[in-house]
Amino acid sequence: MKKFDIYADSGANIPDSIVDEYNINVVPFTCVIDGVETPCYKKGQSSREMALKFYAAMREGCDTSTTLINCDKFYEAIEPSLKKGNDVIITTISSGISGTYKQACAAAERAMENYPELKVHVFDAYNASMGEGLFTLAAARMRNENKTFDEVCSWLEANKLNMHSVFTVSDLKYLKKGGRVSATKAIAGTLLNIKPVLVAGAHGTIEVAETVRGRKKALARLAEMFGEEVVNPSAQTISICHADCEDDANYLADLIRAKGASDIIIEVYDICTGSHVGPGTVALFFMGEDRSVTLAAKEKNSVIKNIAAKFRRGE
Repeated sequence: MKKFDIYADSGANIPDSIVDEYNINVVPFTCVIDGVETPCYKKGQSSREMALKFYAAMREGCDTSTTLINCDKFYEAIEPSLKKGNDVIITTISSGISGTYKQACAAAERAMENYPELKVHVFDAYNASMGEGLFTLAAARMRNENKTFDEVCSWLEANKLNMHSVFTVSDLKYLKKGGRVSATKAIAGTLLNIKPVLVAGAHGTIEVAETVRGRKKALARLAEMFGEEVVNPSAQTISICHADCEDDANYLADLIRAKGASDIIIEVYDICTGSHVGPGTVALFFMGEDRSVTLAAKEKNSVIKNIAAKFRRGE
Protein backbone atom coordinates (compact mmCIF):
# COMPACT_ATOMS: atom_id res chain seq x y z
CA MET A 1 0.00 0.00 0.00
CA LYS A 2 1.27 3.45 -0.93
CA LYS A 3 2.48 5.47 2.05
CA PHE A 4 1.21 8.90 3.02
CA ASP A 5 2.30 11.38 5.66
CA ILE A 6 0.11 13.60 7.81
CA TYR A 7 0.80 17.25 8.57
CA ALA A 8 -1.09 19.76 10.72
CA ASP A 9 -0.50 23.38 11.55
CA SER A 10 0.33 23.99 15.21
CA GLY A 11 -3.13 25.47 15.74
CA ALA A 12 -4.37 21.85 15.84
CA ASN A 13 -3.23 21.85 19.48
CA ILE A 14 -2.30 18.14 19.42
CA PRO A 15 -0.58 16.99 22.64
CA ASP A 16 3.12 16.24 22.18
CA SER A 17 2.67 12.62 23.22
CA ILE A 18 0.10 12.04 20.45
CA VAL A 19 2.29 13.82 17.87
CA ASP A 20 5.09 11.39 18.71
CA GLU A 21 2.95 8.25 19.03
CA TYR A 22 1.17 8.73 15.69
CA ASN A 23 4.05 10.25 13.74
CA ILE A 24 2.23 13.51 12.96
CA ASN A 25 4.22 16.39 11.48
CA VAL A 26 3.51 19.85 12.91
CA VAL A 27 4.04 23.07 10.94
CA PRO A 28 4.31 25.96 13.40
CA PHE A 29 2.56 29.29 13.33
CA THR A 30 4.59 32.28 14.51
CA CYS A 31 3.50 34.34 17.50
CA VAL A 32 4.91 37.83 18.04
CA ILE A 33 5.30 38.60 21.76
CA ASP A 34 6.30 42.18 22.56
CA GLY A 35 7.85 42.43 19.12
CA VAL A 36 9.79 39.15 19.34
CA GLU A 37 8.86 36.34 16.93
CA THR A 38 8.38 32.92 18.55
CA PRO A 39 7.46 29.63 16.84
CA CYS A 40 4.22 28.27 18.30
CA TYR A 41 5.62 24.74 18.25
CA LYS A 42 9.15 23.37 18.64
CA LYS A 43 9.92 19.67 18.31
CA GLY A 44 11.36 18.41 21.59
CA GLN A 45 10.09 21.36 23.62
CA SER A 46 7.06 20.99 25.88
CA SER A 47 4.10 22.74 24.23
CA ARG A 48 2.34 22.75 27.59
CA GLU A 49 5.14 24.60 29.37
CA MET A 50 5.45 27.05 26.48
CA ALA A 51 1.72 27.79 26.64
CA LEU A 52 1.60 28.24 30.41
CA LYS A 53 4.44 30.79 30.26
CA PHE A 54 2.66 32.53 27.39
CA TYR A 55 -0.62 32.92 29.29
CA ALA A 56 1.23 34.18 32.36
CA ALA A 57 2.81 36.84 30.13
CA MET A 58 -0.59 37.73 28.67
CA ARG A 59 -1.95 38.29 32.16
CA GLU A 60 0.95 40.66 32.76
CA GLY A 61 -0.13 42.65 29.71
CA CYS A 62 2.31 41.58 26.98
CA ASP A 63 1.44 42.55 23.42
CA THR A 64 0.73 39.57 21.15
CA SER A 65 -0.09 38.94 17.52
CA THR A 66 0.16 35.98 15.15
CA THR A 67 1.16 35.43 11.54
CA LEU A 68 -0.18 32.75 9.23
CA ILE A 69 1.97 30.01 7.73
CA ASN A 70 2.82 31.02 4.17
CA CYS A 71 3.06 28.85 1.07
CA ASP A 72 6.85 28.59 1.22
CA LYS A 73 6.83 27.34 4.82
CA PHE A 74 4.24 24.69 4.03
CA TYR A 75 6.14 23.54 0.96
CA GLU A 76 9.43 23.41 2.87
CA ALA A 77 7.73 21.35 5.59
CA ILE A 78 6.21 18.72 3.28
CA GLU A 79 9.06 18.43 0.77
CA PRO A 80 10.90 15.66 2.71
CA SER A 81 7.78 13.48 2.33
CA LEU A 82 7.55 14.31 -1.36
CA LYS A 83 11.19 13.38 -1.91
CA LYS A 84 10.48 9.99 -0.31
CA GLY A 85 7.62 9.46 -2.74
CA ASN A 86 4.88 9.74 -0.11
CA ASP A 87 1.49 11.37 -0.61
CA VAL A 88 0.58 14.07 1.92
CA ILE A 89 -2.48 15.14 3.91
CA ILE A 90 -2.39 18.61 5.48
CA THR A 91 -5.03 19.65 8.02
CA THR A 92 -5.42 23.38 8.63
CA ILE A 93 -7.18 25.76 10.94
CA SER A 94 -10.51 27.02 9.62
CA SER A 95 -10.48 29.20 6.52
CA GLY A 96 -13.23 31.16 8.27
CA ILE A 97 -10.73 32.63 10.72
CA SER A 98 -7.37 32.43 8.93
CA GLY A 99 -5.82 32.59 5.47
CA THR A 100 -3.63 29.61 6.31
CA TYR A 101 -5.77 27.15 4.33
CA LYS A 102 -5.23 29.12 1.11
CA GLN A 103 -1.47 29.13 1.69
CA ALA A 104 -1.49 25.36 2.23
CA CYS A 105 -3.48 24.91 -1.00
CA ALA A 106 -0.92 26.97 -2.88
CA ALA A 107 1.85 24.76 -1.47
CA ALA A 108 -0.10 21.65 -2.49
CA GLU A 109 -0.47 22.92 -6.04
CA ARG A 110 3.26 23.60 -6.26
CA ALA A 111 4.01 20.15 -4.85
CA MET A 112 1.84 18.36 -7.40
CA GLU A 113 3.38 20.38 -10.22
CA ASN A 114 6.86 19.35 -9.11
CA TYR A 115 5.85 15.79 -8.20
CA PRO A 116 3.00 14.94 -10.62
CA GLU A 117 2.96 11.31 -9.53
CA LEU A 118 2.02 12.29 -5.96
CA LYS A 119 -1.14 13.57 -4.28
CA VAL A 120 -1.42 16.33 -1.66
CA HIS A 121 -4.80 16.90 -0.01
CA VAL A 122 -5.44 19.98 2.12
CA PHE A 123 -8.27 19.61 4.63
CA ASP A 124 -9.94 22.78 5.91
CA ALA A 125 -11.05 21.70 9.38
CA TYR A 126 -13.63 24.51 9.65
CA ASN A 127 -12.47 24.57 13.26
CA ALA A 128 -9.53 25.48 15.47
CA SER A 129 -7.51 23.97 18.32
CA MET A 130 -8.49 20.34 18.97
CA GLY A 131 -11.44 20.79 16.63
CA GLU A 132 -8.73 20.45 14.01
CA GLY A 133 -6.55 18.20 16.14
CA LEU A 134 -9.18 15.48 16.60
CA PHE A 135 -9.53 15.25 12.83
CA THR A 136 -5.77 14.91 12.52
CA LEU A 137 -5.73 12.20 15.18
CA ALA A 138 -8.59 10.36 13.44
CA ALA A 139 -6.66 10.46 10.15
CA ALA A 140 -3.55 9.06 11.85
CA ARG A 141 -5.56 6.28 13.48
CA MET A 142 -7.14 5.38 10.15
CA ARG A 143 -3.68 5.25 8.59
CA ASN A 144 -2.61 2.81 11.32
CA GLU A 145 -5.64 0.70 10.39
CA ASN A 146 -4.30 0.55 6.81
CA LYS A 147 -6.95 2.83 5.34
CA THR A 148 -5.88 4.28 2.02
CA PHE A 149 -5.07 7.93 1.33
CA ASP A 150 -8.33 8.35 -0.59
CA GLU A 151 -10.39 6.66 2.15
CA VAL A 152 -8.97 8.98 4.81
CA CYS A 153 -9.48 12.12 2.69
CA SER A 154 -13.07 11.11 1.90
CA TRP A 155 -13.84 10.52 5.58
CA LEU A 156 -12.40 13.89 6.59
CA GLU A 157 -14.44 15.80 4.03
CA ALA A 158 -17.63 13.87 4.79
CA ASN A 159 -17.37 14.63 8.52
CA LYS A 160 -16.15 18.23 8.38
CA LEU A 161 -19.36 19.70 9.81
CA ASN A 162 -19.85 16.97 12.40
CA MET A 163 -17.11 18.38 14.62
CA HIS A 164 -18.63 20.70 17.21
CA SER A 165 -16.72 23.21 19.29
CA VAL A 166 -18.26 25.23 22.10
CA PHE A 167 -16.28 27.53 24.34
CA THR A 168 -16.34 30.41 26.75
CA VAL A 169 -13.82 33.09 27.68
CA SER A 170 -12.82 34.74 30.92
CA ASP A 171 -12.24 38.26 29.62
CA LEU A 172 -14.02 39.83 26.66
CA LYS A 173 -11.16 42.23 25.88
CA TYR A 174 -9.37 39.68 23.71
CA LEU A 175 -12.47 39.09 21.59
CA LYS A 176 -12.88 42.86 21.37
CA LYS A 177 -9.30 43.22 20.14
CA GLY A 178 -9.99 40.64 17.42
CA GLY A 179 -13.25 42.31 16.43
CA ARG A 180 -15.47 39.48 17.71
CA VAL A 181 -17.45 41.77 20.04
CA SER A 182 -17.84 45.54 20.13
CA ALA A 183 -16.10 47.72 22.72
CA THR A 184 -19.48 48.62 24.21
CA LYS A 185 -20.47 44.98 24.63
CA ALA A 186 -17.07 44.13 26.09
CA ILE A 187 -17.31 46.86 28.72
CA ALA A 188 -20.94 46.06 29.56
CA GLY A 189 -20.21 42.34 29.67
CA THR A 190 -17.31 42.82 32.06
CA LEU A 191 -19.34 45.04 34.40
CA LEU A 192 -22.31 42.64 34.42
CA ASN A 193 -20.17 39.46 34.58
CA ILE A 194 -21.63 38.36 31.24
CA LYS A 195 -19.90 35.35 29.68
CA PRO A 196 -20.40 34.55 26.00
CA VAL A 197 -20.87 30.99 24.80
CA LEU A 198 -19.25 30.72 21.39
CA VAL A 199 -19.38 28.04 18.71
CA ALA A 200 -17.82 27.15 15.37
CA GLY A 201 -20.34 28.30 12.78
CA ALA A 202 -21.50 26.50 9.67
CA HIS A 203 -18.76 28.12 7.59
CA GLY A 204 -15.96 27.81 10.13
CA THR A 205 -16.35 31.26 11.60
CA ILE A 206 -16.66 31.98 15.32
CA GLU A 207 -20.22 32.80 16.36
CA VAL A 208 -21.65 34.02 19.67
CA ALA A 209 -24.39 31.48 20.35
CA GLU A 210 -25.70 33.00 23.57
CA THR A 211 -24.65 34.74 26.77
CA VAL A 212 -24.97 33.74 30.40
CA ARG A 213 -24.13 35.44 33.65
CA GLY A 214 -21.25 33.94 35.60
CA ARG A 215 -18.41 31.52 34.96
CA LYS A 216 -19.96 28.39 36.48
CA LYS A 217 -23.14 28.89 34.49
CA ALA A 218 -21.10 29.26 31.31
CA LEU A 219 -19.25 26.00 31.97
CA ALA A 220 -22.52 24.27 32.81
CA ARG A 221 -23.99 25.54 29.54
CA LEU A 222 -21.08 24.02 27.59
CA ALA A 223 -21.91 20.67 29.18
CA GLU A 224 -25.60 21.11 28.39
CA MET A 225 -24.81 21.85 24.73
CA PHE A 226 -22.62 18.75 24.67
CA GLY A 227 -25.56 16.69 25.90
CA GLU A 228 -27.84 18.22 23.27
CA GLU A 229 -25.52 17.76 20.29
CA VAL A 230 -23.12 14.85 20.90
CA VAL A 231 -23.50 11.50 19.13
CA ASN A 232 -22.28 8.28 20.82
CA PRO A 233 -20.12 10.04 23.44
CA SER A 234 -18.73 6.81 24.89
CA ALA A 235 -17.45 5.72 21.47
CA GLN A 236 -15.39 8.78 20.58
CA THR A 237 -12.39 10.80 21.73
CA ILE A 238 -13.44 14.17 23.12
CA SER A 239 -11.17 17.07 23.98
CA ILE A 240 -11.19 19.97 26.41
CA CYS A 241 -8.64 22.74 25.97
CA HIS A 242 -7.99 25.48 28.49
CA ALA A 243 -5.90 28.63 28.56
CA ASP A 244 -4.29 28.11 31.98
CA CYS A 245 -7.43 27.25 33.95
CA GLU A 246 -7.06 23.53 34.52
CA ASP A 247 -9.50 23.37 37.44
CA ASP A 248 -12.29 24.65 35.20
CA ALA A 249 -11.32 22.13 32.50
CA ASN A 250 -11.49 19.29 35.02
CA TYR A 251 -14.84 20.58 36.31
CA LEU A 252 -16.21 20.54 32.76
CA ALA A 253 -14.77 17.05 32.22
CA ASP A 254 -16.70 15.78 35.23
CA LEU A 255 -19.90 17.31 33.85
CA ILE A 256 -19.58 15.61 30.48
CA ARG A 257 -18.55 12.28 32.01
CA ALA A 258 -21.98 12.33 33.62
CA LYS A 259 -23.36 12.58 30.08
CA GLY A 260 -21.51 9.56 28.73
CA ALA A 261 -18.03 10.81 27.82
CA SER A 262 -15.16 8.50 28.76
CA ASP A 263 -12.14 9.15 26.50
CA ILE A 264 -11.28 12.80 27.18
CA ILE A 265 -8.06 14.61 26.20
CA ILE A 266 -7.42 17.68 28.37
CA GLU A 267 -4.77 20.01 26.98
CA VAL A 268 -3.55 23.58 27.40
CA TYR A 269 -4.71 25.84 24.57
CA ASP A 270 -2.13 26.32 21.81
CA ILE A 271 -0.66 29.82 21.90
CA CYS A 272 -1.68 30.73 18.35
CA THR A 273 -5.45 30.49 18.76
CA GLY A 274 -5.14 31.11 22.50
CA SER A 275 -3.71 34.56 21.88
CA HIS A 276 -7.02 35.58 20.29
CA VAL A 277 -9.28 34.33 23.10
CA GLY A 278 -7.05 34.94 26.12
CA PRO A 279 -6.24 33.32 29.46
CA GLY A 280 -9.17 31.60 31.12
CA THR A 281 -10.71 30.25 27.94
CA VAL A 282 -12.24 26.77 28.11
CA ALA A 283 -13.26 24.93 24.93
CA LEU A 284 -14.97 21.59 24.31
CA PHE A 285 -14.64 19.59 21.07
CA PHE A 286 -16.72 16.56 20.08
CA MET A 287 -18.50 14.84 17.20
CA GLY A 288 -22.23 15.30 16.70
CA GLU A 289 -24.80 15.78 13.96
CA ASP A 290 -24.04 18.09 11.01
CA ARG A 291 -23.69 21.43 12.81
CA SER A 292 -25.03 23.45 9.87
CA VAL A 293 -28.35 21.65 10.44
CA THR A 294 -28.33 21.96 14.24
CA LEU A 295 -27.39 25.65 14.10
CA ALA A 296 -30.15 26.35 11.57
CA ALA A 297 -32.66 24.55 13.79
CA LYS A 298 -31.57 26.58 16.81
CA GLU A 299 -31.83 29.83 14.86
CA LYS A 300 -35.34 28.91 13.69
CA ASN A 301 -36.34 28.00 17.23
CA SER A 302 -34.99 31.33 18.49
CA VAL A 303 -37.00 33.25 15.91
CA ILE A 304 -40.16 31.36 16.89
CA LYS A 305 -39.55 32.12 20.56
CA ASN A 306 -39.05 35.82 19.83
CA ILE A 307 -42.29 35.97 17.84
CA ALA A 308 -44.15 34.18 20.64
CA ALA A 309 -42.73 36.60 23.22
CA LYS A 310 -43.83 39.60 21.16
CA PHE A 311 -47.32 38.07 20.80
CA ARG A 312 -47.56 37.60 24.58
CA ARG A 313 -46.59 41.24 25.06
CA GLY A 314 -49.21 42.31 22.56
CA GLU A 315 -46.68 43.77 20.13
